Amino acid sequence: MKVIVISDTHGNLDDSFDLLSNLKDIDMLIHLGDFSKDVEKINEEFDLEVYNIKGNCDIGDYNTEEEQIINLKEKKVLLTHGHKYGVKMGIERLYYKAKELNVDMVLFGHSHVPMKIEYDDILFFNPGSITLPRRGSKRSYGVIEFKSKLKTKIINVE
Repeated sequence: MKVIVISDTHGNLDDSFDLLSNLKDIDMLIHLGDFSKDVEKINEEFDLEVYNIKGNCDIGDYNTEEEQIINLKEKKVLLTHGHKYGVKMGIERLYYKAKELNVDMVLFGHSHVPMKIEYDDILFFNPGSITLPRRGSKRSYGVIEFKSKLKTKIINVE
C-alpha cells in the first residue's frame, strides 16, 4: 500500500496534478487541509481513495471534518490540520492529543514545513507544502508505504 500525503495546497493545483500524474502505484491520497476544496478537483482527475481534512483557511466548508481517525494497515492514525494545537510553535499539545486518542501516528500540516519525528512510540509526520514552503524549506510531500514494514519519507520537489 502506498499513500501520498499533501497539505496546504492553497488552490495551486498545477503542482498537485503534476505530482500525482508522475507517481506510480498510488493507493491513497491524504490532504491535510488548506484548501480542502482542491480535493474535489483532484478526485475528478485521479481514481484514488482520498481522505481530506479541513484547515484554518477552509472557511465555509461545512462538509469536511476537522479531524479524523483512520486505520492504515495495523496503524491507528490521527489526521488533523494542526492549527488548533499550535504546531507552528511545537508539537507538545498535539502529543497530548495523540496520547489521549491512543494513536500510533499523527499526520498534520499548517506550518508548511516538513517534519518527521518519532516520540514516545508515536510518529508525527508533516509533509510540508507542495506549493508554498516556509522557513527555508523546499516544496515537499509525504509518502507512507506498507510493505514488509512501515516506511515513511518526505520528498522534496525541485
